[in-house]
Amino acid sequence: MSARLGPPRRALALGLRLRQGQRVVTPLAAEEVAKFWRSFHTFRDLALVGLMLLDGLRSCEALTLQLESLQLAEAQMRVLGKGNLKRVLPLPPEILEVLDKYLRLERSLTNSSFLFVSLKGRQRGRAMTPAGLRSLFRHHRGCSQVPLANPHRLRHTFGADMVRAGISVPALQHLMGHSQIHTTMLYVRLAPQDVWREYTRAVENRTRLSTRHIS
Repeated sequence: MSARLGPPRRALALGLRLRQGQRVVTPLAAEEVAKFWRSFHTFRDLALVGLMLLDGLRSCEALTLQLESLQLAEAQMRVLGKGNLKRVLPLPPEILEVLDKYLRLERSLTNSSFLFVSLKGRQRGRAMTPAGLRSLFRHHRGCSQVPLANPHRLRHTFGADMVRAGISVPALQHLMGHSQIHTTMLYVRLAPQDVWREYTRAVENRTRLSTRHIS
């Protein structure tokens, strides 16, 4: 009778934890962003999408914004993120414009303290819900023929755009509301063409190596 060497395979398998690879979310291309953006026709929806694309807001952060969160005169807003972390974010000029028009022309008279409310139907004047936001994105994915557009991907697109523009990682960490900087590092992935572009730019600026000494 031969001796069994080591633990049974099943027991060994149960004792192991396989490391899962990080799932990379591919940002939207500039053409996809433009097509998706053009499919919206209310200032409320443009403001919602714009805050995700130009400020990197999570969908839950956008939906829980309060009227008092806005500081339009200072072109900034206060955001309450994960873990009740608060941060102040700038409001780009184009978002300031659509927010102003939404508040003056579209937002119904309501006692709701939430910034984004339903514009029609029985829920008119009540805070937008996660289900309502999902329905909105689903509709516009079909209209725009940009099947990958969703709030999470818009946030990734913001992060990738900021990296391409040369923003520092600590600054991006603040903008995206990450408590740990390694989350920011994992969150934003450069596409291969971006890596080559960065390499080309670095090579152009490096110390030049001459071959004139070779006869």
